[in-house]
Order: sequence, then C-alpha cells, then structure tokens
Amino acid sequence: MIIRPHVTEKTFAMVERESKVCFIVRNTASKPEIAEAISIMYGEKATGVNTARTIYGKKAFVQFGNVEKARDLATKIGML
Repeated sequence: MIIRPHVTEKTFAMVERESKVCFIVRNTASKPEIAEAISIMYGEKATGVNTARTIYGKKAFVQFGNVEKARDLATKIGML
C-alpha cells in the first residue's frame, strides 16, 4: 500500500501546521486501506485520509489527531 514518504518543503510544513504526513501510495489503494496500513506499519491511528493523483503517483495526505502524533511519525520515518 504505502510506497514511501513524500518529503518536500510544503509537506514538511504540513506536519506542523495541519498535523498531516504525505505518502506516495499504490494507484489502487483506497482511503480505508491507507489508514489501516498506517496503523499496522507505524502504530498510529489516522483521523483522516485525502488522496490526489499527481505526476509522482498517487499521494495520500494522512491526518492525525494532534501535532505531536504527526511529529512523532515524521520522526520515525526520517522526515524530521
């Protein structure tokens, strides 16, 4: 499901401002599948998932309950 984290200046700022972390996911991944994969892989519960198709592939913007959870996950995956 999850291919890799997507790190840019904009996605880096989203961690602090919106409690969101961005991932590149498979084109066939659905929002519930992405949320489940995040909870299994990283042990964090997502409160929301938005997706967008881009030239980089399908992006998933995963929202967490608070900034601390998003920051912890970003640290685990090496964004921060």
